[in-house]
Amino acid sequence: MRTTLIICEKPDAALHVAEALSENGEVKKLMKHGIPYFEVNNKSEKLIVCSAIGHLYEVDVKGDGKRSEYPVWDFSWKPKHLVERGQKRQEKCIKAITELAEEADFFINACDYDIEGSLIGYMILKYACKGAEAKARRMKFSTLTIKELREAYRNLMSTLDYPLIKAGMCRHEVDWLYGVNLSRALTESARKYSGKYSTLSIGRVQGPTLKFIVEREKEVQTFVPKPYWIIKSIVNLNGEKFEAEYKISKIEEKKIADEVAESCFKKEGEIINVQSKEYKLLPPTPFDLTQLQLEAYRYFKFTPKQTLDIAERLYLNALISYPRTSSQKLPSTIGYQEILNSLKENSEYKNMVDELYAIKELKPNEGKKTDPAHPAIYPTGVQPKEELSIREKKIYDLIVKRFMATFGASCLKKSEKATIKVSNHIFYLKGSRILKPGWMKLYAPYSSLEENLLPPIFIGQKVFFEEVKPELKYTQPPSRFNPTSLLKLMEEQGIGTKATRAEIIDILYKRGYVKDERIVATPLSFKIINLMLKYCPKVVSIEFTRELEEMMRKIEFGEEEREKVVLEAVNYLKPAIMELKLKENEIGEELSKVIKQVKALEFMIKTPCPSCGSQLLIIKSRKTGKRFIGCSGLWSNKCHFSLPLPQKGKLSLLDKTCSECGFQMIQVKISGRRPMISCPKCFINRLRNNKS
Repeated sequence: MRTTLIICEKPDAALHVAEALSENGEVKKLMKHGIPYFEVNNKSEKLIVCSAIGHLYEVDVKGDGKRSEYPVWDFSWKPKHLVERGQKRQEKCIKAITELAEEADFFINACDYDIEGSLIGYMILKYACKGAEAKARRMKFSTLTIKELREAYRNLMSTLDYPLIKAGMCRHEVDWLYGVNLSRALTESARKYSGKYSTLSIGRVQGPTLKFIVEREKEVQTFVPKPYWIIKSIVNLNGEKFEAEYKISKIEEKKIADEVAESCFKKEGEIINVQSKEYKLLPPTPFDLTQLQLEAYRYFKFTPKQTLDIAERLYLNALISYPRTSSQKLPSTIGYQEILNSLKENSEYKNMVDELYAIKELKPNEGKKTDPAHPAIYPTGVQPKEELSIREKKIYDLIVKRFMATFGASCLKKSEKATIKVSNHIFYLKGSRILKPGWMKLYAPYSSLEENLLPPIFIGQKVFFEEVKPELKYTQPPSRFNPTSLLKLMEEQGIGTKATRAEIIDILYKRGYVKDERIVATPLSFKIINLMLKYCPKVVSIEFTRELEEMMRKIEFGEEEREKVVLEAVNYLKPAIMELKLKENEIGEELSKVIKQVKALEFMIKTPCPSCGSQLLIIKSRKTGKRFIGCSGLWSNKCHFSLPLPQKGKLSLLDKTCSECGFQMIQVKISGRRPMISCPKCFINRLRNNKS
């Protein structure tokens, strides 16, 4: 009997593969070095299904070397537990797979079908399985359903997907060379000058992304608001009140605005023109990862990383297709009818499915974007075995309704516009109504079914202007990025990948380069970008990063050589790093000053002490280790004012005050959860009131 070792990316995926490929439905769960694996029989073959825990091998310095040394140009791939601390489970995983490989005659890489999955499987086959990559085959699938896994096993690729593997190796190697050299240069410069250690990082994708934020922050900070006036008017039409728009949206002189208001107030106007237009709104396109992240932020305020993590869990439970996709295509081979039949079993979706069945032909409104590996994100129709969490339900519902909406009929709307003349001034009355909701009904509550209905209107109809007044406004600076608008810009500019963009944004927060939901660049990020622009501008150049991305993309299609791309990256980086090395003391001085300022600001509350007016500080008790807000006047005038603070999560001070008491607001971020924004003073007051 032949023994085949199937390598999956995660334990949940391994279980699904084992269950799908078991001939009689029996799955043996076994353990080796504390690592679970599965054994099943398939015809005359024994299948051993094991899993990695993500990447088990990483790029590191060749041989031994201090972690502070730079520049470093020689690298090799090493087991993760030899590179990072606290990776005992990864070490056990490699041992278990190595021993299982000794029993095997045949090998299959069944990790996720993308660059990372191809690389994870290849490294395990090459190192843990001691050269088994040469005789291994590739299993390709987009869902963890029984049907698709069996189909993938019957149609194995004849060899591993080497173009993807080479592209993955190149991406990791280039990112490591940039990250380790630049980050060590910054960190060591600051440490040698100040004697204090602070983790500073910059990388190939991190650099231009941070530059986007810093440039936007400069625009916001240097923006000079200009006054303008709008005309606010309330008109009476057939006894009903409506808001009318003045034909000039911005009036730059107050005198003109006052004249308009004065000449139209309490005057009767007349409708001189009526326009109406029917138009169609096409159904939405299927979700690619970026669009899912944008919608999840819009409706639930989930960060891109939170959305990806939730979608990954739904995929591993076989509820949705592979989420790391850039495709907006839904091929008919996924089985539209079969999926809808399964979704109909859920009472929440039954009526929606029935509406779709009334349509003659099931044809999705596909977008332009494609992905050679996977289709757009769609529900598999598999029913959840366990109750989903609140967050999982939200993302699942969004994906299901988006999927169904793509098959819906176009929404038919009608817009109406009346032109009103009063005292030689022109105003507009606008309305809209939904004639046929079409797909919007299927996508509710994520689509707006609101209407702005007007009564019957006709030319010559009289309209009375009950209120007309000028209102002062100011021009606004460009909006700061939020996590999803930044993610969208990264995609538009071609930097990062669908799998890494959310993680890059997360790192910027962790490093203290940015803060707040509306992303604010900190002084440290300004300094980092200024130093990069001065000594190695290509590191933060969007064009250079995009060029590298394009070269790595070509490797995926066999149009470029991995070694050539790595060499090109090194050739640029070498002189830049040597320049940083020469200016180490100067750079260290600049960085140390900013780090000191930033750290001081992190602990200083802008609101003065309510008891004595002194500076309030965030203090950590040496005795208990707990953090709290305390008064600096404790030492000078014995002021004992204090407020408790949350003890878990990353705490940051926001540049806004409480609308109730004026105290500075705080934000607490706990990994995997939505940030909590609160007023420390109001919070404790409410707590005390509830107790009393």
